[in-house]
Amino acid sequence: MSRFINIGFGNIANADKIVGIISPEAAPVKRLVQNGRDSGMAIDATCGRKTKAVLVMDSGHLLLSALLPETIAARVNQTGSREDGHE
Repeated sequence: MSRFINIGFGNIANADKIVGIISPEAAPVKRLVQNGRDSGMAIDATCGRKTKAVLVMDSGHLLLSALLPETIAARVNQTGSREDGHE
């Protein structure tokens, strides 16, 4: 069953499809995001705010979030531990 997490401002992502959560500060990540925007593979879920996390999905899409990577990682881990407790 799919696990969904809030990535900010009412936007939700499938936690099972996340390959990585990275900070957008480094130049290679900025290039990756720009290439994603150019090719239509970047989904901006920041609602006009500064991008603080880039979620790399297994489909190659990039989700841009205004939440910190640590916050999103905690939500992914929290969802996983809750699921483990109910099995």
